[in-house]
Amino acid sequence: MVAQSKLGQVFSYQNWVHAVSGAAGGCIAMSTFYPLDTVRSRLQLEESGEVRSTKQVIKEIVLGEGFQALYRGLGPVLQSLCISNFVYFYTFHALKMLTSNGSRGQQSALKDLVLGSIAGIINVFTTTPFWVVNTRLRMRNVAGTSDEVNKHYKSLLQGLRYVAKTEGILGLWSGTIPSLMLVSNPALQFMMYELLKRNIQIFTGDQMGSLSFFLIGAIAKAFATVLTYPLQLVQTKQRHRTNDAANIASTSQDAAAGKLKQQSMLELMVSILQHQGIAGLFRGLEAKILQTVLTAALMFMAYEKIAGLVKMLLKRNA
Repeated sequence: MVAQSKLGQVFSYQNWVHAVSGAAGGCIAMSTFYPLDTVRSRLQLEESGEVRSTKQVIKEIVLGEGFQALYRGLGPVLQSLCISNFVYFYTFHALKMLTSNGSRGQQSALKDLVLGSIAGIINVFTTTPFWVVNTRLRMRNVAGTSDEVNKHYKSLLQGLRYVAKTEGILGLWSGTIPSLMLVSNPALQFMMYELLKRNIQIFTGDQMGSLSFFLIGAIAKAFATVLTYPLQLVQTKQRHRTNDAANIASTSQDAAAGKLKQQSMLELMVSILQHQGIAGLFRGLEAKILQTVLTAALMFMAYEKIAGLVKMLLKRNA
């Protein structure tokens, strides 16, 4: 009977509402601020010592590749984001329900951090292949990108098949180690968001407007992003370089391919520090802060509003 009750909590309609609302909110927010994510990816993958602003990169992309280049790879990103947010929001709220007796007093920042970390780990193993392909899809037709990338990364599904064929199944989970370390990012974000939300609701009597959700979403994401950014930069480089190594190996016997492919997260960090200094570990942070903070803020606002609307409609039809 207890097991049946727990199973009901895991598969409750509330969890589905949270998951669908989170997925929808994430897609709305990403579609709005995607050009900033494109800039962030370009800056993270650059090797030169020159530090350029978000505005400079946007101008270069528009003048050199056309306005549409700012939205290159948006479709696959939205597909991956939808899956990722659905998994994360569903898992987080299912775990929250399983470990709660319904009392707000049982919730705490530490508990949210632990549950967010568990949800993040599940999400990483479920969705990493999609993000590996996405990193490469958005670099199609960019100067310096190999013909192999331009030819074989035309869609999410095609990219998944190509990586599995050329790099093996494990290639789809390239960058998993930093991704597992980066579960701290959404965990810290949700911890801060839930903490701020609980405290505001105590003073407002559970009444919060769209602006409140937007602001606490922005604060929570800024907090998490600054703390974990170097790991995010290394993760992006690992995913992109694994693809470079595979292309080198397919066209020559150059020993550099093996070395490139075997670079660990720590080796990449040391290499960045040696050639670019501390600033190199935060390359693209300006674009990342702009993009992730605005995206997360809009996502949480949309998520809360969509979830509230769906719950209201379900109550009316009950």
